[in-house]
Amino acid sequence: MKILITGAYGQLGNELKVLSKNYPNWEFVFTDVDSLDITDEEQVKSYFADNNFKLVINCAAYTAVDKAESDFETAQKVNALAPKLLAKYSKTIGAKLIHVSTDYVFGGDAHLPYSETDDVAPNGAYGKTKLEGEQNCQAENPETVIIRTAWLYSTFGNNFVKTMLRLGKERGELGVVFDQVGSPTYAADLAAAILKVAESEEFVPGIYHYSNEGVASWYDFALAIFELSGVDCKVKPVLSENFPTPAKRPAYSVLNKAKIKGTYQLEVPYWRDSLRVCLDKLASDKI
Repeated sequence: MKILITGAYGQLGNELKVLSKNYPNWEFVFTDVDSLDITDEEQVKSYFADNNFKLVINCAAYTAVDKAESDFETAQKVNALAPKLLAKYSKTIGAKLIHVSTDYVFGGDAHLPYSETDDVAPNGAYGKTKLEGEQNCQAENPETVIIRTAWLYSTFGNNFVKTMLRLGKERGELGVVFDQVGSPTYAADLAAAILKVAESEEFVPGIYHYSNEGVASWYDFALAIFELSGVDCKVKPVLSENFPTPAKRPAYSVLNKAKIKGTYQLEVPYWRDSLRVCLDKLASDKI
């Protein structure tokens, strides 16, 4: 099976690259903007015509949540137009599509984990463009699986875990918000789930949710990072209003994963267990 993976330089794309070595019978093609501009219709059309892909996994996204508020045009091109083109031209060659989306499509005011059928109500430009991307994928290619995730981190790229490790070693005390709740998600676990969907004999189109098990605030997440890594830094819980940002963050981002676990027989790791794995890998990589 020949598989195209876009956004190869991102956290998820890099984790898929690592796991691709476990699938020697599959041919993986990894691209990013330097090798394939997925916002350019002629490029996408020509690239798909020249390659007999059976599956496209779109990991590319404009994830600068605050910057998207002032750069809506670029965010829309990457998060809405590009998925539309990937869906359109994957359908022309008979390829299935797995598209990665976000918890930001919800308003963040729930009190129970969001299911796939709950009403969407994005607050800002990032969430609005990602929702448009979901809708475009489903409209252009019926053979699409959309996987919404949240609070992604990895040994690759820039993320909350790496930021906390750096700041924790530089400062004796940090203030971290405690009134935003979600599920920290290790990108390596999400990558493994995506490939489990890809290899399933029954590819069931639709929207799914995936994050690690358990619930935490950013404050809890930071405490765990320092505890498990042995960094001596005091964490002070603060309200979100003390950190005003251009884009409003969801107060509640917990996702109900029953559908993806049931459909694809997935076992989802607990967030602290996966955080320990990631931190151990970061520590060993520095040796």
